[in-house]
Amino acid sequence: MKRAVIYARYSTDLQNDQSVEDQIRICKAHAERLGLNVVGEFFDRAKSGASMFGRPGLAKLMQKADTDAFDVLVAEHPDRISRDIADLAHIHKTLRFRRIEMNCVNGGAMDTVQIGMYGVVGQMQREEGAKKVKRGMVGVVRSGRNAGGKAYGYRPVPGRKGELEIIEEEAQVVRRIFSLYASGIAPRAIAATLNEEGVPAPRGKRWNASTLNGNGQRGNGLLLNPIYAGKLIWNRVHMVKDPSTGRRISRINPEVEHEEIDAPHLRIIDDAFRAARSRAAARIRDRLPNTSVSSPASCAVAPAAAVWRPSGLIAAARGSCAARIGNLEVAAITAATISRR
Repeated sequence: MKRAVIYARYSTDLQNDQSVEDQIRICKAHAERLGLNVVGEFFDRAKSGASMFGRPGLAKLMQKADTDAFDVLVAEHPDRISRDIADLAHIHKTLRFRRIEMNCVNGGAMDTVQIGMYGVVGQMQREEGAKKVKRGMVGVVRSGRNAGGKAYGYRPVPGRKGELEIIEEEAQVVRRIFSLYASGIAPRAIAATLNEEGVPAPRGKRWNASTLNGNGQRGNGLLLNPIYAGKLIWNRVHMVKDPSTGRRISRINPEVEHEEIDAPHLRIIDDAFRAARSRAAARIRDRLPNTSVSSPASCAVAPAAAVWRPSGLIAAARGSCAARIGNLEVAAITAATISRR
């Protein structure tokens, strides 16, 4: 009697956890009809069929195939094994080399022609499903709702999918960050101030300059996120999988593909304030050369400087400077631009 193993997989929330058990039950009945002796069961729960990577059940199955542990692989359908043309063909080719038959409840014993046919159909269905999801997301954005991602200062509205509301305590922090930046303070100095005061960071334990700066092309980072000015922009990036590693990599989309919608109910800062922030950024770039300061008197950023500490505002003597111009870390701020919150 030939030895058989069963492989089952489900990939999305559209299938429940019992899907694996249902597939195994169907495959066992199919193996019994074929007179096979089931010697093992392998499965992956909530794993995409778009790649062989990140699927421990499939990896263990292929390792067993290398040890001549079974003669037949039984699955409900070829798309349970893979929804990628190349991956399905590779698995079939490897099993054939090991003299292992691939037999599916829907389709029977798989030959090269069937593998090619099912591989094309499976990948087309997967890609079409992704297109439908994207169309649905566009509809969400155009209705003024959030299509995903969490921004500091907002939380989901309970019972109203995709809708956000402002968290006023965090919104005050956002306004303060923009105020500091508009006055000419560098993100690194702002982050240090927030950390010293114990203000909870959006992610992790500490604020960093990158939390505020982000990436201009990707539109992330607190200072660059248009949601604070009452605009939702979606589809700035898309994800692709590296076929050699299975890792998801984000790539920037052309601006013409962006979906932008006004969301005034989410505005924390106004357009004029954002413009002031942009002018401040340009002013800092103009004033700060990539050279070190030879003497305190040569610093044009803070002729009268002050440094914010948890204990209060400490005014520095005129002509002193706490700015590190070489790496654009500006810790010098004037008493007129900062008030304790």
